[in-house]
Amino acid sequence: MHDAPRHEFDQDYWDRHWSQRRGPGERAPHPHLARETAGLAPGTALDAGCGTGTEALWLAARGWRVTGVDIAARALRLAAERAAALPHPGSVEWVEADLTTWEPGRRFDLVTTAYAHPAMPHRDFYRRLADWVAPGGTLLIVGHLHTDTARADHPAPALVTLADLTASVAPLRIETAEEHTRTVDGPGGHRHVLRDAVVRAARPR
Repeated sequence: MHDAPRHEFDQDYWDRHWSQRRGPGERAPHPHLARETAGLAPGTALDAGCGTGTEALWLAARGWRVTGVDIAARALRLAAERAAALPHPGSVEWVEADLTTWEPGRRFDLVTTAYAHPAMPHRDFYRRLADWVAPGGTLLIVGHLHTDTARADHPAPALVTLADLTASVAPLRIETAEEHTRTVDGPGGHRHVLRDAVVRAARPR
């Protein structure tokens, strides 16, 4: 078995990553977002590590007032291009910031992050996100599930276990803690399997 390559997921890494993209591209939000937010009344939302804005724009179109934060200026420019092309993009503020040091100065009714690659231990990162959830609010985390069959070429620091996620968000109340497997279309028409860890937690009022 080959060791997985490791990356420093800093601003230089993400600037290089997004500079290879010719345009914002089109993809659907991950399915866990719709399922796990279906019963929530729209309010303020933070999309932590928003990339090119797929989930942020989906939330905004459904009445959420969204702050999309990402470290990569290129990704945020692509997100803004996508928003400008929509007839009704909703309310989204794009913020270029390092989520390992940035402080929002307020709390949100929904904090969500998907497939985060923080330049810090995952537990510490998710504890930061949990602190930003308002009373009565929700935290939704979707991560690449660490399994014995994880792809050898996957950047190892991006992998998480369900136990790590649930331990990270205390004292929030765990409402969903699940593992999911799904097949998605990749570049060039190639299909690949995603193994997801999904945790939704709520802060009591």
